[in-house]
Amino acid sequence: MIKSIRFQNFKALRDATLPLGPFTLIVGPNGSGKSTAMQAFRFGSTLYQYQRRGDWITVGSELSSEVAVHFKWLLDETEYLTTTVLRTNASSPVKFSTRSIENNALERIIPPFLGYEGFRVFSFDANAIAKPVLTSPDPQLGEDGSNLAAVLDGLRDSDPERLEQMNRELNRWLPEFDRIFLATPEKGKKSFSLRTTVGHHRLPASELSQGVLLALAFLAVAYAPNPPSIVCFEEPDRGIHPRLFVDIRDAMYRLGFPENYGEKRKPVQVIATTHSPYLLDLYKEHPEQIVIAHKDEQGVHFERLSDKPHIDEILESAPLGDIWYSGILGGVPSAP
Repeated sequence: MIKSIRFQNFKALRDATLPLGPFTLIVGPNGSGKSTAMQAFRFGSTLYQYQRRGDWITVGSELSSEVAVHFKWLLDETEYLTTTVLRTNASSPVKFSTRSIENNALERIIPPFLGYEGFRVFSFDANAIAKPVLTSPDPQLGEDGSNLAAVLDGLRDSDPERLEQMNRELNRWLPEFDRIFLATPEKGKKSFSLRTTVGHHRLPASELSQGVLLALAFLAVAYAPNPPSIVCFEEPDRGIHPRLFVDIRDAMYRLGFPENYGEKRKPVQVIATTHSPYLLDLYKEHPEQIVIAHKDEQGVHFERLSDKPHIDEILESAPLGDIWYSGILGGVPSAP
């Protein structure tokens, strides 16, 4: 699990530390670094690809002319600090190092989240989800939700019981549909449709609403048999009816706390962003899972909601979404 990420000169994040837990929901105004924080994984992964040949370089403390992202993470009860640096004015621009925090020794250990398969940053797009796709072995869901038909087809072949679970959950979320069907519109391609509960009519993906398609993509991630170590969702509430927000929350919890849902796999660390006070309301009992992104004249900084003074008394006064929207907690657009 990643415990925190420190950013230096990384886009809007001049010097900010993002605290993380098994599940973290980040709220804040536009331009407060929420999406930028997600991009840290891609930044680290890009530099990691350069370093796979074993050229591990210790990073110095002078970072004024560098872009740096520091991941503090936990593996087998040992804390490590992995630093990825891009020096803008040097002939050798890439640096990458991992140190054990316990003894400050350089470790030749590969951080499990820096390979592309170790993390995914999802920002679903309904048009991408609906498109027929080419079949392939071991299909993966695209970060925009593309390739869903191939993923469902692969699940049908490899784990039909899990697909049945997904069908039941789909019907619970959206009672107007009772089953997913797969088709071969042309050689080498797959598409999907949903069957209506009443009348058993099959509606192709191209005729399904945006909200239905986004819900399907969410279910595909939640029921993936072998999900990545870290999953990020950008605005998981976008395009979803507020009555389904509790299901979206539970789908993310299914990834992060599998033992509570009868799953026997390792937990997935989940990071999500939102602007929705309605989604935020669902986490009032878990302020340790909320991070407020503040933007002021000093720049952007992050604060865990549970670390705010007198937060228990504040949360007694109203729904969490209303309290955040009022501006009491920060993390809202500043007045001009």
